[in-house]
Amino acid sequence: MGDTMFIDEVVIDLYAGDGGNGCMAFRREKYIPMGGPFGGNGGKGSDIIFEVDEGLNTLLDLRLKKQIKGNKGANGEGSAKQGANAKDVVIKVPLGTVVTDVDTGLIIADLTKKDDRAVIAYGGRGGRGNMAFATRSNPAPSYAENGEPGEIKRVKVELKLLADVGLVGMPSVGKSTLISKISASKPKIAAYHFTTLTPNLGVVNPPTNKPFTVADLPGLIEGASLGEGLGDKFLKHIERTRVIAHIIDMSAFEGRDPYNDYITINKELENFDKKLMDKPQIIIASKMDIEGASKHLEEFKKKVKDVKIFPICAITGDGINEVLIELSNMLDKIEKTPLYEEQQFESHILYKFKKEEPFKIINDNGVWVISGEQIEKLYRMTRFTTDEAALRFSNKLKHMGVDEKLRSLGAKDGDTIRILDIEFEYKEN
Repeated sequence: MGDTMFIDEVVIDLYAGDGGNGCMAFRREKYIPMGGPFGGNGGKGSDIIFEVDEGLNTLLDLRLKKQIKGNKGANGEGSAKQGANAKDVVIKVPLGTVVTDVDTGLIIADLTKKDDRAVIAYGGRGGRGNMAFATRSNPAPSYAENGEPGEIKRVKVELKLLADVGLVGMPSVGKSTLISKISASKPKIAAYHFTTLTPNLGVVNPPTNKPFTVADLPGLIEGASLGEGLGDKFLKHIERTRVIAHIIDMSAFEGRDPYNDYITINKELENFDKKLMDKPQIIIASKMDIEGASKHLEEFKKKVKDVKIFPICAITGDGINEVLIELSNMLDKIEKTPLYEEQQFESHILYKFKKEEPFKIINDNGVWVISGEQIEKLYRMTRFTTDEAALRFSNKLKHMGVDEKLRSLGAKDGDTIRILDIEFEYKEN
């Protein structure tokens, strides 16, 4: 990860492209009297797509963008010419990126495989030209649609590291030293409590088995799960790891008690998410070369009996191979489980057919205000340039039950009706 600042959460506004407008045109051919409709449809607006790029390991590029906008599809033209679709906007993100819809709290995508890509916001479809509306009873319609608006979404983008093993422990227990010994990762190692600011990710090649990834998760300080220090930022990275390896400093440096450290960290994990306690754990007893460490280890073993303990000295390398062999054997038996349940994901079917009233009507100081996603979309897609287009709009409202609802609420002839920024007079048919 080098020295890149570790950016692991960004909120961003997405505006997918609007569809192009349909065209209203008629044939003007010498020998064809009353030439038929000839206006083409608009093109589709751009989708906004997130795609995994394995070369990235932060969300820094996204941090610089407050919003991402798609392009509008081209408008339809005369002579039945279809407008071109806009090019999709593809945003590259690191492996392990989770995208959540801020408004619904549902997950749109969890990108965990190297070629994963997902449409995060859909572009609008192109408006239909008047050629598309021709019917036997109305062979030459004098209206066309505007393009459908693209989806607008506010999303939270988070990076949750894909590490097989998460190293946890208090600050300065030797996690960085260990990771530099067992992998090619070269973390900066400092002798101060305020700990690693970026999780170091290393690939480990054990002597006997397949390679696996280890993340040195920054030192936890008591209260991290409550947001103190930096802990809560990094606890979320533990969610993806398959094995938790505690590193406990057995030298009892600065009068610390190894057993208390172990209890404190497990408590932090449990407070953050009880499921973390179901993950297999091992204990790496570090700094065994320091005087008194063996005695502290004996005391520790009396209190902790249900987790395997591996004494090591990271400086000399003693005991490290045994740990790596144990970890790779454990990983062989543990399946990769998805982080989220099906019901936490947004389903586009669910999204498109939400059971909701197609409109709401309120009386605002004598003006009847009609609102609702379907009505507003219909209004935006209607081009009020001809009487026929306006009539079609009012027929659609009637069909949706707007007239009936207005009457039941007591609307009278001549009352003002408002939809978005247009006002018109109510007439009882």
